[in-house]
Amino acid sequence: MSDPTTQTFNDHRELLFSIVYNMLGTVADTEDVLQETWLAWSGRGGAPVEHPRAYLVRIAVNRALAERAAVSRRRETYVGPWLPEPLVGPLGDEAADATVRAESVSMALLVVLETLTPLERAVFVLHEVFGYAHTEIAGILGRSDAAVRQIAHRAREHVHARRPRYEPEPSVRQAVTERFLAAATGGDLEALLQLLAPDVTLWGDGGGVTSAGGVRPLAGRDKVARLIAAIAQRPGPGLDIVYRSVNGEPSAVLLAGGRAYAVVNLDLTPDGRQVRGIYVVANPDKLSRVD
Repeated sequence: MSDPTTQTFNDHRELLFSIVYNMLGTVADTEDVLQETWLAWSGRGGAPVEHPRAYLVRIAVNRALAERAAVSRRRETYVGPWLPEPLVGPLGDEAADATVRAESVSMALLVVLETLTPLERAVFVLHEVFGYAHTEIAGILGRSDAAVRQIAHRAREHVHARRPRYEPEPSVRQAVTERFLAAATGGDLEALLQLLAPDVTLWGDGGGVTSAGGVRPLAGRDKVARLIAAIAQRPGPGLDIVYRSVNGEPSAVLLAGGRAYAVVNLDLTPDGRQVRGIYVVANPDKLSRVD
């Protein structure tokens, strides 16, 4: 840590991780990009850099854009719905892990970001999440200010058409999550029907390894409630529920035999009264880092 090159990189690693993760949605790919960024940074031969943070962000963002093509190719053969790899940490003020503390983009928003082009996503993440000015983004991406503004406008309109601008308070989200899990694990169909919005969608990511709700997202209150109630009646592993922060939001981790079996994250209506999105990550590869 006494090496200035290493110290500078580590001082900015948390920021780099958050930006790249929001562009790619997986921890392994993010770590690969950060490794490439480190190699580029440490291989400069000690040449001075006037603004190290800007230099590192530019390298990381452009490496992430290049990595996005490989990520997209893998998605083409992915079995069932694909969800981002969850970042799981303690709830509230107990959160200490740097990567969890820095992450503020919800699972639901990350799913929407998957519908943007790689360039739109990069601009949205830098501007809307991390507060970079359009002029700064233009320098990072090697584009004109006008082009970046146009991309930012297009991305923002796309996202806002699919996401509300107001989100329920964490305490409301926690209470609804607890009520939902009680109804789901108890197979209480009536309680589920009351909790679910008419246009609710269930996303189950088992990666072809485990059953997590079907080969495609399931939409509609009746269909989703009946599927959840039916699953609750099937014999399966005894599950324990612990409540954690998932991508910055109160969520639940289901444990079987002390190991993570699934992560459940809910997207609520703006008033916080009903569930409009259910995201279940059960792919073991995406749960390997969940304690």
